[in-house]
Amino acid sequence: VQLQASGGGLVQPGGSLRLSCVASGSTVSFNAMTWYRQAPGKQRELVAAISSDGNTYYVDSVKGRFTISRDNAKNTVYLQMNSLKPEDTAVYYCNRVPGVSWGQGTLVTVSS
Repeated sequence: VQLQASGGGLVQPGGSLRLSCVASGSTVSFNAMTWYRQAPGKQRELVAAISSDGNTYYVDSVKGRFTISRDNAKNTVYLQMNSLKPEDTAVYYCNRVPGVSWGQGTLVTVSS
């Protein structure tokens, strides 16, 4: 399976972005899916996860601001990011559980 993340960009603090992750080559309907991010000079960290039946997990720093969702008919996972902060600046990656090769990710820059 190949995973392609998109939807990143430059946004002002307090703004919103919606990231998409499209899976190709195989269905991911039965897999938990994850969003990770890697800020400059930092390790990649798990941001959010969603199980095959819709249960979700969020790292404390994004709770109440980010929402992960999935559309199995489209083989796609989303990350809605609201109230963005400069510390959310990072390259965002998606993956499945169990993991596959990382895609290119999508850059999110939060700056005024």
